[in-house]
Amino acid sequence: MISPTVRRSFVALISLAVCARANAQSAGASVSPPANLSTAEKVKLGHSQHGEAFDSGPRQKPWVMPGIGRAPFPITTQNPEVQQWFDQGNALLHSFDYYDAERAFRWCLKIEPGNAMAYWGLALATEARDASGKTRAADFLREAVKRKASLTERERLYLEAWEVILLPDLVKPVSGEAGSDRYSRRDLDHIKRLETLCVKFPDDMEARAYLALATMGDSRYGAELIIREILAKQPNHPGAHHYRIHNWDYHEPAQALESCRIYTELVPAIGHAQHMPGHIYSIVGMWDEAALSMDAATRVEKRYMQDTLTFTYDNWNYGHNRAYLCYIQEQLGMAAAAMAGARQMIDAPLDPQGNKDNLYSTHSQGIRSVARGLLKFQQWDQLLKAGTIPWREIAEDRVNKTYVEARARFGLGDTGLAQKAIEAHAKWQKDAEADGALKRIHALQALELRARLALARGETLVGLGLLADAAEKEFAMQREYADPPLYPEVLYTALGEAYLDARSPLLAVQAFDKALDLVKNDLFALSGLVRAHTALNDRTKAADAMGRLLFVTRNADAGLKTIELARATGVTAEPRETTPKPQRNYAKIPLDGYGPGKWEPYAAPALDVRDAADLPVTLASLRGKNVILVFYLGTECPHCMEQLQSLAGKKAEWDKLDTVVLAVSSAKAEADSAAVKGLGNAAVRLLSDTDHANARRFRSYDDFEEIELHSTSLIDKEGRVYWARFGGDPFTDLAFLEKQLKRMNESMVVPVMAVTASDTK
Repeated sequence: MISPTVRRSFVALISLAVCARANAQSAGASVSPPANLSTAEKVKLGHSQHGEAFDSGPRQKPWVMPGIGRAPFPITTQNPEVQQWFDQGNALLHSFDYYDAERAFRWCLKIEPGNAMAYWGLALATEARDASGKTRAADFLREAVKRKASLTERERLYLEAWEVILLPDLVKPVSGEAGSDRYSRRDLDHIKRLETLCVKFPDDMEARAYLALATMGDSRYGAELIIREILAKQPNHPGAHHYRIHNWDYHEPAQALESCRIYTELVPAIGHAQHMPGHIYSIVGMWDEAALSMDAATRVEKRYMQDTLTFTYDNWNYGHNRAYLCYIQEQLGMAAAAMAGARQMIDAPLDPQGNKDNLYSTHSQGIRSVARGLLKFQQWDQLLKAGTIPWREIAEDRVNKTYVEARARFGLGDTGLAQKAIEAHAKWQKDAEADGALKRIHALQALELRARLALARGETLVGLGLLADAAEKEFAMQREYADPPLYPEVLYTALGEAYLDARSPLLAVQAFDKALDLVKNDLFALSGLVRAHTALNDRTKAADAMGRLLFVTRNADAGLKTIELARATGVTAEPRETTPKPQRNYAKIPLDGYGPGKWEPYAAPALDVRDAADLPVTLASLRGKNVILVFYLGTECPHCMEQLQSLAGKKAEWDKLDTVVLAVSSAKAEADSAAVKGLGNAAVRLLSDTDHANARRFRSYDDFEEIELHSTSLIDKEGRVYWARFGGDPFTDLAFLEKQLKRMNESMVVPVMAVTASDTK
């Protein structure tokens, strides 16, 4: 069961990670305005005149977004355009695209300042994303509450349903129930107020949708009945289909299969709408459909990033999609494709804040995906080769590096070096204990490695017992969370292989069946079943397993070891599908319409500015040079001046990196040149953008408040934007810029770690 409190924490993760566009403005090396400045002075420095709640989030106006589904939500407004943008924001909320929902609700306020329901929408759009105690969401909801008197009874009930959650200082819990492990008293009040909305307004499907969201995963059947009521009146409601998928995730997932199909068709333009059905498809073993979902999701996100000039470190959803796609491609035997995708994640641009060393960054997920894929396909030499995996000096990498080193040594038959790796792995136990998930993984790895060491030494009974214990623990862990699995392979499959080595095929069958109970249609377990049943002389069951294996791997790379081992038995069969619904063939479905298949730096927007001599400057004229492009607020901004002086002071470093620095503002370039000492054209070229046309193209202008913004971008020698930061403060981490420029100058093409037939035989 998932309580609403836990669910909100979960949605906070997936909104940053899965659906929302991360806020690229809150720079790690930026300077906040002094607290004693007036509002007008802060605005001059690029901050919002409406306060800190508006300093984060989108600063550019919305656009009509096709392909997001429809969820009309009538509100009190004098302007039909406000209703249009509110409906768009509400539809985006139902697909967890909170960042663009916030953009739409902000525009409602731009058109109609003081609209209470627009503030309510902003509270919902920021509640799940806010990592600082829901501060922004509470601020927005307070503004809505101030205007409650202007609303209808129905609208007031919506505000009150969220007041109990977001404004505890104003609203005391009134529920007569004491709460429980699953529900706090405020959770109960929230649900009860939504229930009141549903009772008083029987035709309001939005109230039912938000009630389904509040209860999904707890009372699954109850949430399903609410969803059915919505779909009976609005068959294409995106939230109803979306929440049904979440509701049945991990329990009776087949109940959501029809909504998986409909949701992806209704909402083709949101990555999470393509992604979420992939969870269900993976759980039921429909690997082709899962691959289609995740591949489409990665493409939608890449297209969105291109269109909005954002990056992989701004968008956790991309990394999650790509890592999940790697895992699914592994399950299809498409090892080379999985490795190429993992390499893309590692090679993507870094960021000092958006790509921190944590479990959920794109870079971290790339490292785990490479390690998992090489281990599953037994690429022992690759795992040991220096530089194959860019391990970092952090606890997670230290633990995983020593684990895969031990596994590789066992794979190569070197028990002595494997034992040394195990000893190194044990030394990181204390480091792992600082993180609950890593502590659990380290303990499981240690148990597995003990089992493999015993087996390698000929202590068969001890080794099998330890490995059986590890397999049971891994089974329990993966039942809790497996999207994709945190552990690199199913240990019941490893146990089955160990039983085969010990000439116990009957026990091997039981282990492989257990693995298939955990991961439906797993190719490694199916291969083991073919061999185990053959050893038992049961050709019928062996042929059944072979047929299933051949269907799952019909697009697999040639010569994969696990498939060749099954073929070596001499068992033949026709490919046979055993899934709840028929599947399309992943390899035969074109996906280019969703977006590009590979992330690459984006072609920079046009730059058309004037220098101090009133001569034009364009990026085309600088082709062959890297460019640090800075938009600044003029000489009145002391932080801007500090940034430019710092950039000018590193001219020698920029020259070595074939880099020029351009600084653009709305002032006449000759005026700023005269005012800024020590910034001659040789160090920083000051350029003019008097009408903000360039600033708008480079996301350096706030459309809501019509003010200039700080930004810093890195543009490579081919005129492509490789990295950028936009927002209320200038970016001042010059050491980071220098490192990124070095990466840009290095070859971005790293040889793909292909798994070939010769490698796997």
